Amino acid sequence: MTAPATEPELSTRTILAFMVMVFGMFMAILDIQIVSASLPDIQAGLGASSDEISWVQTSYLIAEVIMIPLSGFLARMMSTRILFTISAAGFTAASLMCALSGSINEMIFWRAVQGFLGGGMIPSVFAAAFTLFPPSKRNIVSPIIGLIATLAPTVGPTVGGYLSHTLSWHWLFLVNVPAGIGVAVGAWFLIDFDRPKWALFDRFDWWGLLALAAFLGGLEYVLEEGPGNDWLQDETVAVLAVIMIVGGIATFWRAFTREEPLVDFSAFRDANFAVGSVFSFTMGVGLYGLTYLYPLYLASIRGYDSLMIGETVFVSGLAMFISAPIAGILAGKLDLRVMLLIGFFGFAASTWMLTGLTADWDFQELLVPQILRGLSLMLCMVPINNLALGTLPAEKMKGASGLYNLMRNLGGAVGLAVINTLLTDRRALHFGRLSEGVSWSNDEALRQLDLMAKNLTAQGLDGQAGALAQMSRRVLGQATIMSFIDVFFLITALFGGLAVAALLMKAPPKHVKVDAH
Repeated sequence: MTAPATEPELSTRTILAFMVMVFGMFMAILDIQIVSASLPDIQAGLGASSDEISWVQTSYLIAEVIMIPLSGFLARMMSTRILFTISAAGFTAASLMCALSGSINEMIFWRAVQGFLGGGMIPSVFAAAFTLFPPSKRNIVSPIIGLIATLAPTVGPTVGGYLSHTLSWHWLFLVNVPAGIGVAVGAWFLIDFDRPKWALFDRFDWWGLLALAAFLGGLEYVLEEGPGNDWLQDETVAVLAVIMIVGGIATFWRAFTREEPLVDFSAFRDANFAVGSVFSFTMGVGLYGLTYLYPLYLASIRGYDSLMIGETVFVSGLAMFISAPIAGILAGKLDLRVMLLIGFFGFAASTWMLTGLTADWDFQELLVPQILRGLSLMLCMVPINNLALGTLPAEKMKGASGLYNLMRNLGGAVGLAVINTLLTDRRALHFGRLSEGVSWSNDEALRQLDLMAKNLTAQGLDGQAGALAQMSRRVLGQATIMSFIDVFFLITALFGGLAVAALLMKAPPKHVKVDAH
């Protein structure tokens, strides 16, 4: 006989454990972007070259993206408690070593360790949210993890810019130490969700791990370095692309032929999870793409420093924070597919507003698009989380959570690679077309050149040469703005086009029934 079950009471210990895990996830995701606005400070402090300093970011991303799908198997083998405690403690120790690094090579190594261990915390939170909490509570916990997943990378440049500006770049990492110790201790004493299955260690697929590292590590490297090195024209990128392909084939082969694969792809048989993962990938494009484009515009066109950029882009984070509880309430009242539709169209509207961008846009002009972006991100994240993970059985949750988060990170990596390539190619195209118009037969161009030459001559400078240089910079600046507009238009089309795909999903059940005893 079956009957509606009374949902179990959530203990204070369980709630506290979940909040500790959420804070650990916040640290791990924040550290992806916290260094982005402060790389020049780190470069100066460590005496690194411009090629070397980019690896402070790249090493973290490569290591994290390998660990995220691996975490599902490790959580089943070690238990959530042990995995999360080791990850938090190791992440904290690596943060301290980053702060104490005396060379760029040391920094790159410890950033990789930091990223690998940070990747062990992120999926565990999603798995816990959808196994510990009953469906009636998911409209509370889903906005929390959605807020952290979107807010942390958004405010990362703000936090990093403030710390490096007011203290020093060392504090980008030292700030993790007291918090990380608290998370590690809290995880050890509070998490008690599952038990380890050490027998799985005997079936650990070491060749599968090597294949996974080659596949995802190579993919992340190619996506990070390809846009700036003419893709396969660069020998290292070409070699890593081959390693990526071989590793990918080996990863999928071992995943589908072993009884206990490191990465379990069976969750993709669930239509909601498959479509939700596509949405998660798309959200990665929008989340990390805009987090990159706003500071890039403010730095390259407006000439803002890291602190000014942080103060300007903080608006989106504030909008997310305010809208998180609203998204939770709406998730209990609206069809999640309709909510997702509204969120995607809202995000598309925010980027459509940016297609009117000029070189004079400042905080005021960017205010409404940023607010709309923040609101829309939360309206998207809550239903995507619930629809993608809400219909999966508990035994699939750990592996599925890793894949779900991996898709968001890969979306960000692919999105940034495409964005950087488009910015470069479209800027060159627009510069060529604009240069054709600024010719000796163009009366207005000649008038402008004459005015600039007279001003420079009055200052005792070479007026003719200076005027030509100024005109070239003007044309290049306008070409850059036009390339930004092209990217914003494509993001608008992406989110507007995929919004209708929300109707392909099925709403997860609101109630569960279990055997009555």
